[in-house]
Amino acid sequence: MKVTRRAVVRSLLGGGTVAALAGGAAVAQGYRFGVTRHARTLAGLREPLRVAFLTDLHYGLYIGPGSVAAWVDGTNDLRADLVLLGGDLLDARMDELSPDLLRELRRLRAPLGVYSVWGNHDYGSFGRYGSRQYGEPRADWAARREQFRAGLAGVGVTTLRNEGRAVRGDLWLGGTDDLWFGPPDPAAALAGAGGRATLLVTHNPDVLPTLPGPAGLVLCGHTHGGQVRLPLLGAPVVPSRYGQRYAMGWVTGAHDTPAYVSRGLGLSGVPLRNLCEPEIALFLLSPA
Repeated sequence: MKVTRRAVVRSLLGGGTVAALAGGAAVAQGYRFGVTRHARTLAGLREPLRVAFLTDLHYGLYIGPGSVAAWVDGTNDLRADLVLLGGDLLDARMDELSPDLLRELRRLRAPLGVYSVWGNHDYGSFGRYGSRQYGEPRADWAARREQFRAGLAGVGVTTLRNEGRAVRGDLWLGGTDDLWFGPPDPAAALAGAGGRATLLVTHNPDVLPTLPGPAGLVLCGHTHGGQVRLPLLGAPVVPSRYGQRYAMGWVTGAHDTPAYVSRGLGLSGVPLRNLCEPEIALFLLSPA
């Protein structure tokens, strides 16, 4: 078969069209989200419990108030008893407290409250990354993080750093500090649980193999499910020392502790997702 210049150009244009369409689909997927529902028992519960878990919002570089507003609306529609945020609320390249983010988070509704933990990007937004850009002393980073924590508290979001709360007579909620900048202390977060059912929120799933004791259920984020996944191969890059082991979904930590690693909602690194739709996870927990 004779290969002509016209045939080569047509082939190249066709390949470019396919790549452009694939890239456009990946961008679009990054700004869609779904709700995943998970029903299971939780030892110690006396009454059913609905928990909504949102993580890795990454507000700032690629995510604006419109996306957060849609996530908040979707969460409120679920009528959860408890709303949990798994960290990385801010993008690491954003170095100012955002009133738009706080305004949207204020609208979250849950009778048992809204709680959050720190992620590495929450530290980075007011610390390690900011230092190169602004040359600010470390004391200023800590002050900015405290301002952010106070801002969250002002809109009804309680930040847990290696501490816990009895959010209901039969339920203890613990939250740890971030693995990279904390360090996390699951034992401190669960101290005081007594015979209550236990939920533990920790941003990074790499905490799971070193849990000092069992928990009823651990919720994590951080990995984004790899964010870009390939057919048959999975995610080429997962930000975990354990590779694909804790990329996403149901996993098991130390002491046979069940854990769920959410794909998260926001975008980091590149404004793309592929075969890895953002999610709000709803847990329908019932007495064992």
